[in-house]
Amino acid sequence: MKRTEILIGGVGGQGAILAGILLGSAATVFDNRKAVQTQAYSSEQRGGMARAEVILSDEPVTDPQVRKPDILIALAQDAVNRHLKKIKPGGLLVIDSDLVEEVEKGNFEILSIPATSIADKEMGNVVVANLVLLGGLLKKTGILSIGAMEKAIEANVPPKAKEMNLKAFRRGLEF
Repeated sequence: MKRTEILIGGVGGQGAILAGILLGSAATVFDNRKAVQTQAYSSEQRGGMARAEVILSDEPVTDPQVRKPDILIALAQDAVNRHLKKIKPGGLLVIDSDLVEEVEKGNFEILSIPATSIADKEMGNVVVANLVLLGGLLKKTGILSIGAMEKAIEANVPPKAKEMNLKAFRRGLEF
C-alpha cells in the first residue's frame, strides 16, 4: 500500500475524531499496517469544527501531516467548504449527502451516501452516520480489511454501543 492520506471533517458531535481513531486502530492493531492519526477541534463540544487526519502506509510514517488528502470524508457542508481545495487530483470525496448540499466540480470522484438518514431511520441514532460512511469507504477502496475495522469498532466504542456501531458500519458496506 502506498501512503494514503485521509482527512475527515465535520462538526463536533458527528464522530469525525472517532472515525479517525477507528481507521488508525484498524490499520495498526488489526491489519498489520503503519498509521498516524491526529485530530483538531474547536473548543465547543458540539457544533464547532472537528477534523481528524489519518495516514496509512506499509512503511513507517515519518511525516505525520496530511497535506493533499487522497480521501476527504465530509460529514458536513462546512468540511467541504474548508477542505475541498486540499484534495489530491484524482482523489475521492466521501460525503453525507443529507448534510452536504453543494460541491464544486473538481478532479475527484464522489461517493455520496445518505448516511444521516440511514443512521436515523435504521439505527435510531444519527451519531452513527460516521460509521455508515466508513463502511462505504472500505467497500469502495479496500484500504483496510472489513474484519480489522469490525475489531477496531469492538475495541474502541463503549460496550452498550457496539452493536449499533457495527450495524451502521455493515450497512455502509452496501454502497
